[in-house]
Amino acid sequence: MREPGRDQVEVSVVFPAHNEAGKLEEAVRQTKQAMTAITPSYELLIAEDGSTDGSAELARAIAANDPIVRHIHSDARLGRGKALNRAFKAARGDVIMFMDVDLSTDLSYLNPLISAIRDEHYDIAIGSRLLRESETKRSLKRSALSKVYNFLVRLILNSKLRDHQCGFKAFGRTSLLHILDEIEDEHWFWDTELLVRAQRKGYRVKELPVHWEDKGAANTKVKAVSDSTALFSNIIRLFFTLRREQ
Repeated sequence: MREPGRDQVEVSVVFPAHNEAGKLEEAVRQTKQAMTAITPSYELLIAEDGSTDGSAELARAIAANDPIVRHIHSDARLGRGKALNRAFKAARGDVIMFMDVDLSTDLSYLNPLISAIRDEHYDIAIGSRLLRESETKRSLKRSALSKVYNFLVRLILNSKLRDHQCGFKAFGRTSLLHILDEIEDEHWFWDTELLVRAQRKGYRVKELPVHWEDKGAANTKVKAVSDSTALFSNIIRLFFTLRREQ
């Protein structure tokens, strides 16, 4: 259903971006090329979150010269989850998705991800690096931490999904907006909390194999040990939060 006063498009693609000046232009170029083959009705939103490396100025310039691109800016660092929430509420698409600016997930998987929402009518579709059919290139250390983390999410939070943290997800607009304000985490645990809460609500979630390559190298935003410790502690926090909400 169209919302009054909303200039509707079919798909909104959101890039969460904090200090991504070296990657933004290429990400926009490649994504536009891929999206044009999927639908003529789309927009790109750069959710630029308190950057200090010139990303804000670059995103502003890109948006000023391209009507398909919008720049959602925050002067102060909001955190990845909070920045995504803000961009999602500003998005106009019937399908709303996000992916990492480094394009770690091969863009050939955009069409099946979007199609799962648009054509198969799932509430959520997610890329998964941990399905048997997936191809993943990353260090053994990070791979092991991811497997342990996702195992604990399934064990403690009763999730049925294999990979909660892949930065390649799509949502039906109505389903997403109904759950956004329930999510408490503002940073990297945001994905997991959303997916756990969505499953508890009975949302239909499709998990898709992807070809994913770690392109963050030494400068990756998620620091393997410290951020993994925080993610593990958030599993316990959410477990008790959900028990109180029952």
